[in-house]
Amino acid sequence: MTSSMRRLPRWRFLRAPFGDRQAATFGIPGRNRLGIPAAVLALSVTVAGCAGAGAVTGGEVAAAAPGASAAAPGTTQAMPGRTSADSEASFAPAVLPGLGARTRAEIPANARQVLLVTGQGKNSSTSRVVLYRRTGAGWEPGATWPAHNARRGWTDDHHAGDLRSPIGVFSLTDAGGLLADPGARLPYNHSRGFTIGGTGFEGEPLEGSFDYVVAINYNREAGTSPLDWTRPLGADKGGGIWLHVDHGGPTHGCVSLKKEHMKELLRTLDPGRHPVIVMGDAESLER
Repeated sequence: MTSSMRRLPRWRFLRAPFGDRQAATFGIPGRNRLGIPAAVLALSVTVAGCAGAGAVTGGEVAAAAPGASAAAPGTTQAMPGRTSADSEASFAPAVLPGLGARTRAEIPANARQVLLVTGQGKNSSTSRVVLYRRTGAGWEPGATWPAHNARRGWTDDHHAGDLRSPIGVFSLTDAGGLLADPGARLPYNHSRGFTIGGTGFEGEPLEGSFDYVVAINYNREAGTSPLDWTRPLGADKGGGIWLHVDHGGPTHGCVSLKKEHMKELLRTLDPGRHPVIVMGDAESLER
């Protein structure tokens, strides 16, 4: 297996490249909170991905939701028809919408990019995603994208195998994938270690789910490849929580986006703007 990585300070690949052995999940330095039962997985390696049953050599996979409340809405543009005569302030709220004081307080002061993932419900596996950038006038939204999260929804206390995505604010520092770097600004690890096969919860193929990934810094060491196995909070708290390519079914803990949206995200997330992800169900984020 060949791999290459630019700008990463060090490598650490252990027997299970991401996620726990029964379910993979990931997170943010200094803040960590995530999984899947072995019976659900059929692996070609000793790792389980967030996608569902399948052969994995990389992080946790995500996909569409079985029995989810409703299909995620189609992609929409957050600022349609904007003209030069429009006031920037009218499109850039001072406070990120949908977030309560407690959630806002967790966002680092230096963050200038926020990927807001809002789950449809506490037990739903469908979400919507908006990437905001901070300007002099406030938080300017980009496009709105449909997404999927864990099969059973969300939790404040993620554990390996609970099939819920962790709620919280996590930094985004490292990326990678099976395919070549599409022009990512974050350090990108191009490796065959991101290979995955098999099927997800709804029988959908998982192949290609790890073509592009961004590690969510939940219970992981920032500045390393998404494939790094380090779990600062211990294996029971899960790990291997990623943003990755959607495969049409619920995930084990990750957040998944369409392939074209992952490519756009990789080209937009800028380490100089200290990007973070704010993720959870709508009610929890309002706290």
